[in-house]
Amino acid sequence: AKLINAFIFAFGLIVIIYTGAELFTGNCLIAISLLEKRVTALSMLRNLVIVYLGNFAGCALVAWCCVVTERFDLAGGALAVSTIRTAVAKCSLSFSDAFILGIFCNALVCLGVVCGVTAKSAAGKAVGAYLPVCIFVICGFEHSIANMYYIPAGLFANALPVYGEAAAKAGVDTAALTWANFAVNNLIPVTLGNIVGGAGL
Repeated sequence: AKLINAFIFAFGLIVIIYTGAELFTGNCLIAISLLEKRVTALSMLRNLVIVYLGNFAGCALVAWCCVVTERFDLAGGALAVSTIRTAVAKCSLSFSDAFILGIFCNALVCLGVVCGVTAKSAAGKAVGAYLPVCIFVICGFEHSIANMYYIPAGLFANALPVYGEAAAKAGVDTAALTWANFAVNNLIPVTLGNIVGGAGL
């Protein structure tokens, strides 16, 4: 299941590279332009903040839509239980673990961006972006933008009795699944780690 997830997940970065869309984690590479004095620190910060907020709005909206349109009913509700379990695990990380996993993740994502944008052909861009992202998913590293979908999706699903009860029956302890833990245990340290990993690369 993790391999299939990795193979599918990587298409997200390929689409971003093809379309020129904005992704916070990839935009940490603006640090290169800063070092080359082609942008200012303020313009880099402005870009990162706006893109971060836009990515969050998009991810949370998609998560909410998936829950309210009953997409999580797939496989008899197993998708809802799996999403809640994933969200709980992410909200249960220590600050240091989330930070370090965020560093490793975005070093690989930005490596994928660099390989993708430097390729000359469409196929080369896809191949260049594909493998680093597959590796980060397989390794279980933490991506702040992906988590902006997974954790709210788990929170929204758990708030519905049908999904919350299914998760409880499956033995998922949802005590750690709160908006506060989402922010403190995951989003803040993972975002910081993503910045270090991406800008560091």
